[in-house]
Amino acid sequence: AEYMGDSTQTPTMFDDSKKIGIGLTVLGLVFFGLGILLFFDKGLLALGNLLFLSGFAFLIGFRSTLRFFSRPRKLKGTLFFFGGFVLVLIGWPFIGMLLEIYGFFSLFKDFFPVAITSLRYVPFLGPLLNAPGIKQVVDSLQGSRRPPV
Repeated sequence: AEYMGDSTQTPTMFDDSKKIGIGLTVLGLVFFGLGILLFFDKGLLALGNLLFLSGFAFLIGFRSTLRFFSRPRKLKGTLFFFGGFVLVLIGWPFIGMLLEIYGFFSLFKDFFPVAITSLRYVPFLGPLLNAPGIKQVVDSLQGSRRPPV
């Protein structure tokens, strides 16, 4: 018989840096949302951006983050995202947010099909995403590519 290790330990999918990354990314999105809800408060928006970016760096690593943002095909999204971030910092939060949102969608458009496919398996979200009306919008966001799962 092969020794399988200590049975009291449960296998984890994420190491500590990924857990920290998930926490920082979620906090970044919360502050980002609060900044929008509170009439584009530039302090909350800036904090949300910093937390999101640092969480992203913890999730995929610092070098991978630099490579991600410096890819030639992602240059337009990177410029819009960071240009919007600068506009938020200098006091133009509404215009900065519009640029950031466009940059965000441009940067992460390849990830949306994978994320939506994964969300369809979440107990509460799956049926909600497949509800009439919502399904058509989600399918258009997901695009024609369906990743194998």
